[in-house]
Amino acid sequence: QVQLVESGGGLVQAGGSLRLSCAASGSIFSINLMGWYRQAPGKQRELVATITSGGTTNYADSVKDRFAIARDNAKNTVYLQTDSLKPEDTAVYYCNAYVRQLRLGPTQIYWGQGTQVTVSS
Repeated sequence: QVQLVESGGGLVQAGGSLRLSCAASGSIFSINLMGWYRQAPGKQRELVATITSGGTTNYADSVKDRFAIARDNAKNTVYLQTDSLKPEDTAVYYCNAYVRQLRLGPTQIYWGQGTQVTVSS
């Protein structure tokens, strides 16, 4: 099995910063895409940012120039640096990972349990 564990969420004032981490563990041969999503109350889960194993990144327009995604392939960990936070960034942040457990096995998507980010005005 594979587990993803997020950390780093919390309460911060508008304009502040948080660094989220997500570590994958378990039976892992390789991880291709890793990403962060968020879900605010009453809204659908939305993409925040993704990063490939080669370091290619993609961001939602709403977070470009404020958030930065990075990963440490040796640690199977993805990070999200969130700067200039706004009240509308308040949400539960989830990480996911496209994991291959065997060299010739299928790729499966795993999700973390989520970490709450609350930005006060």
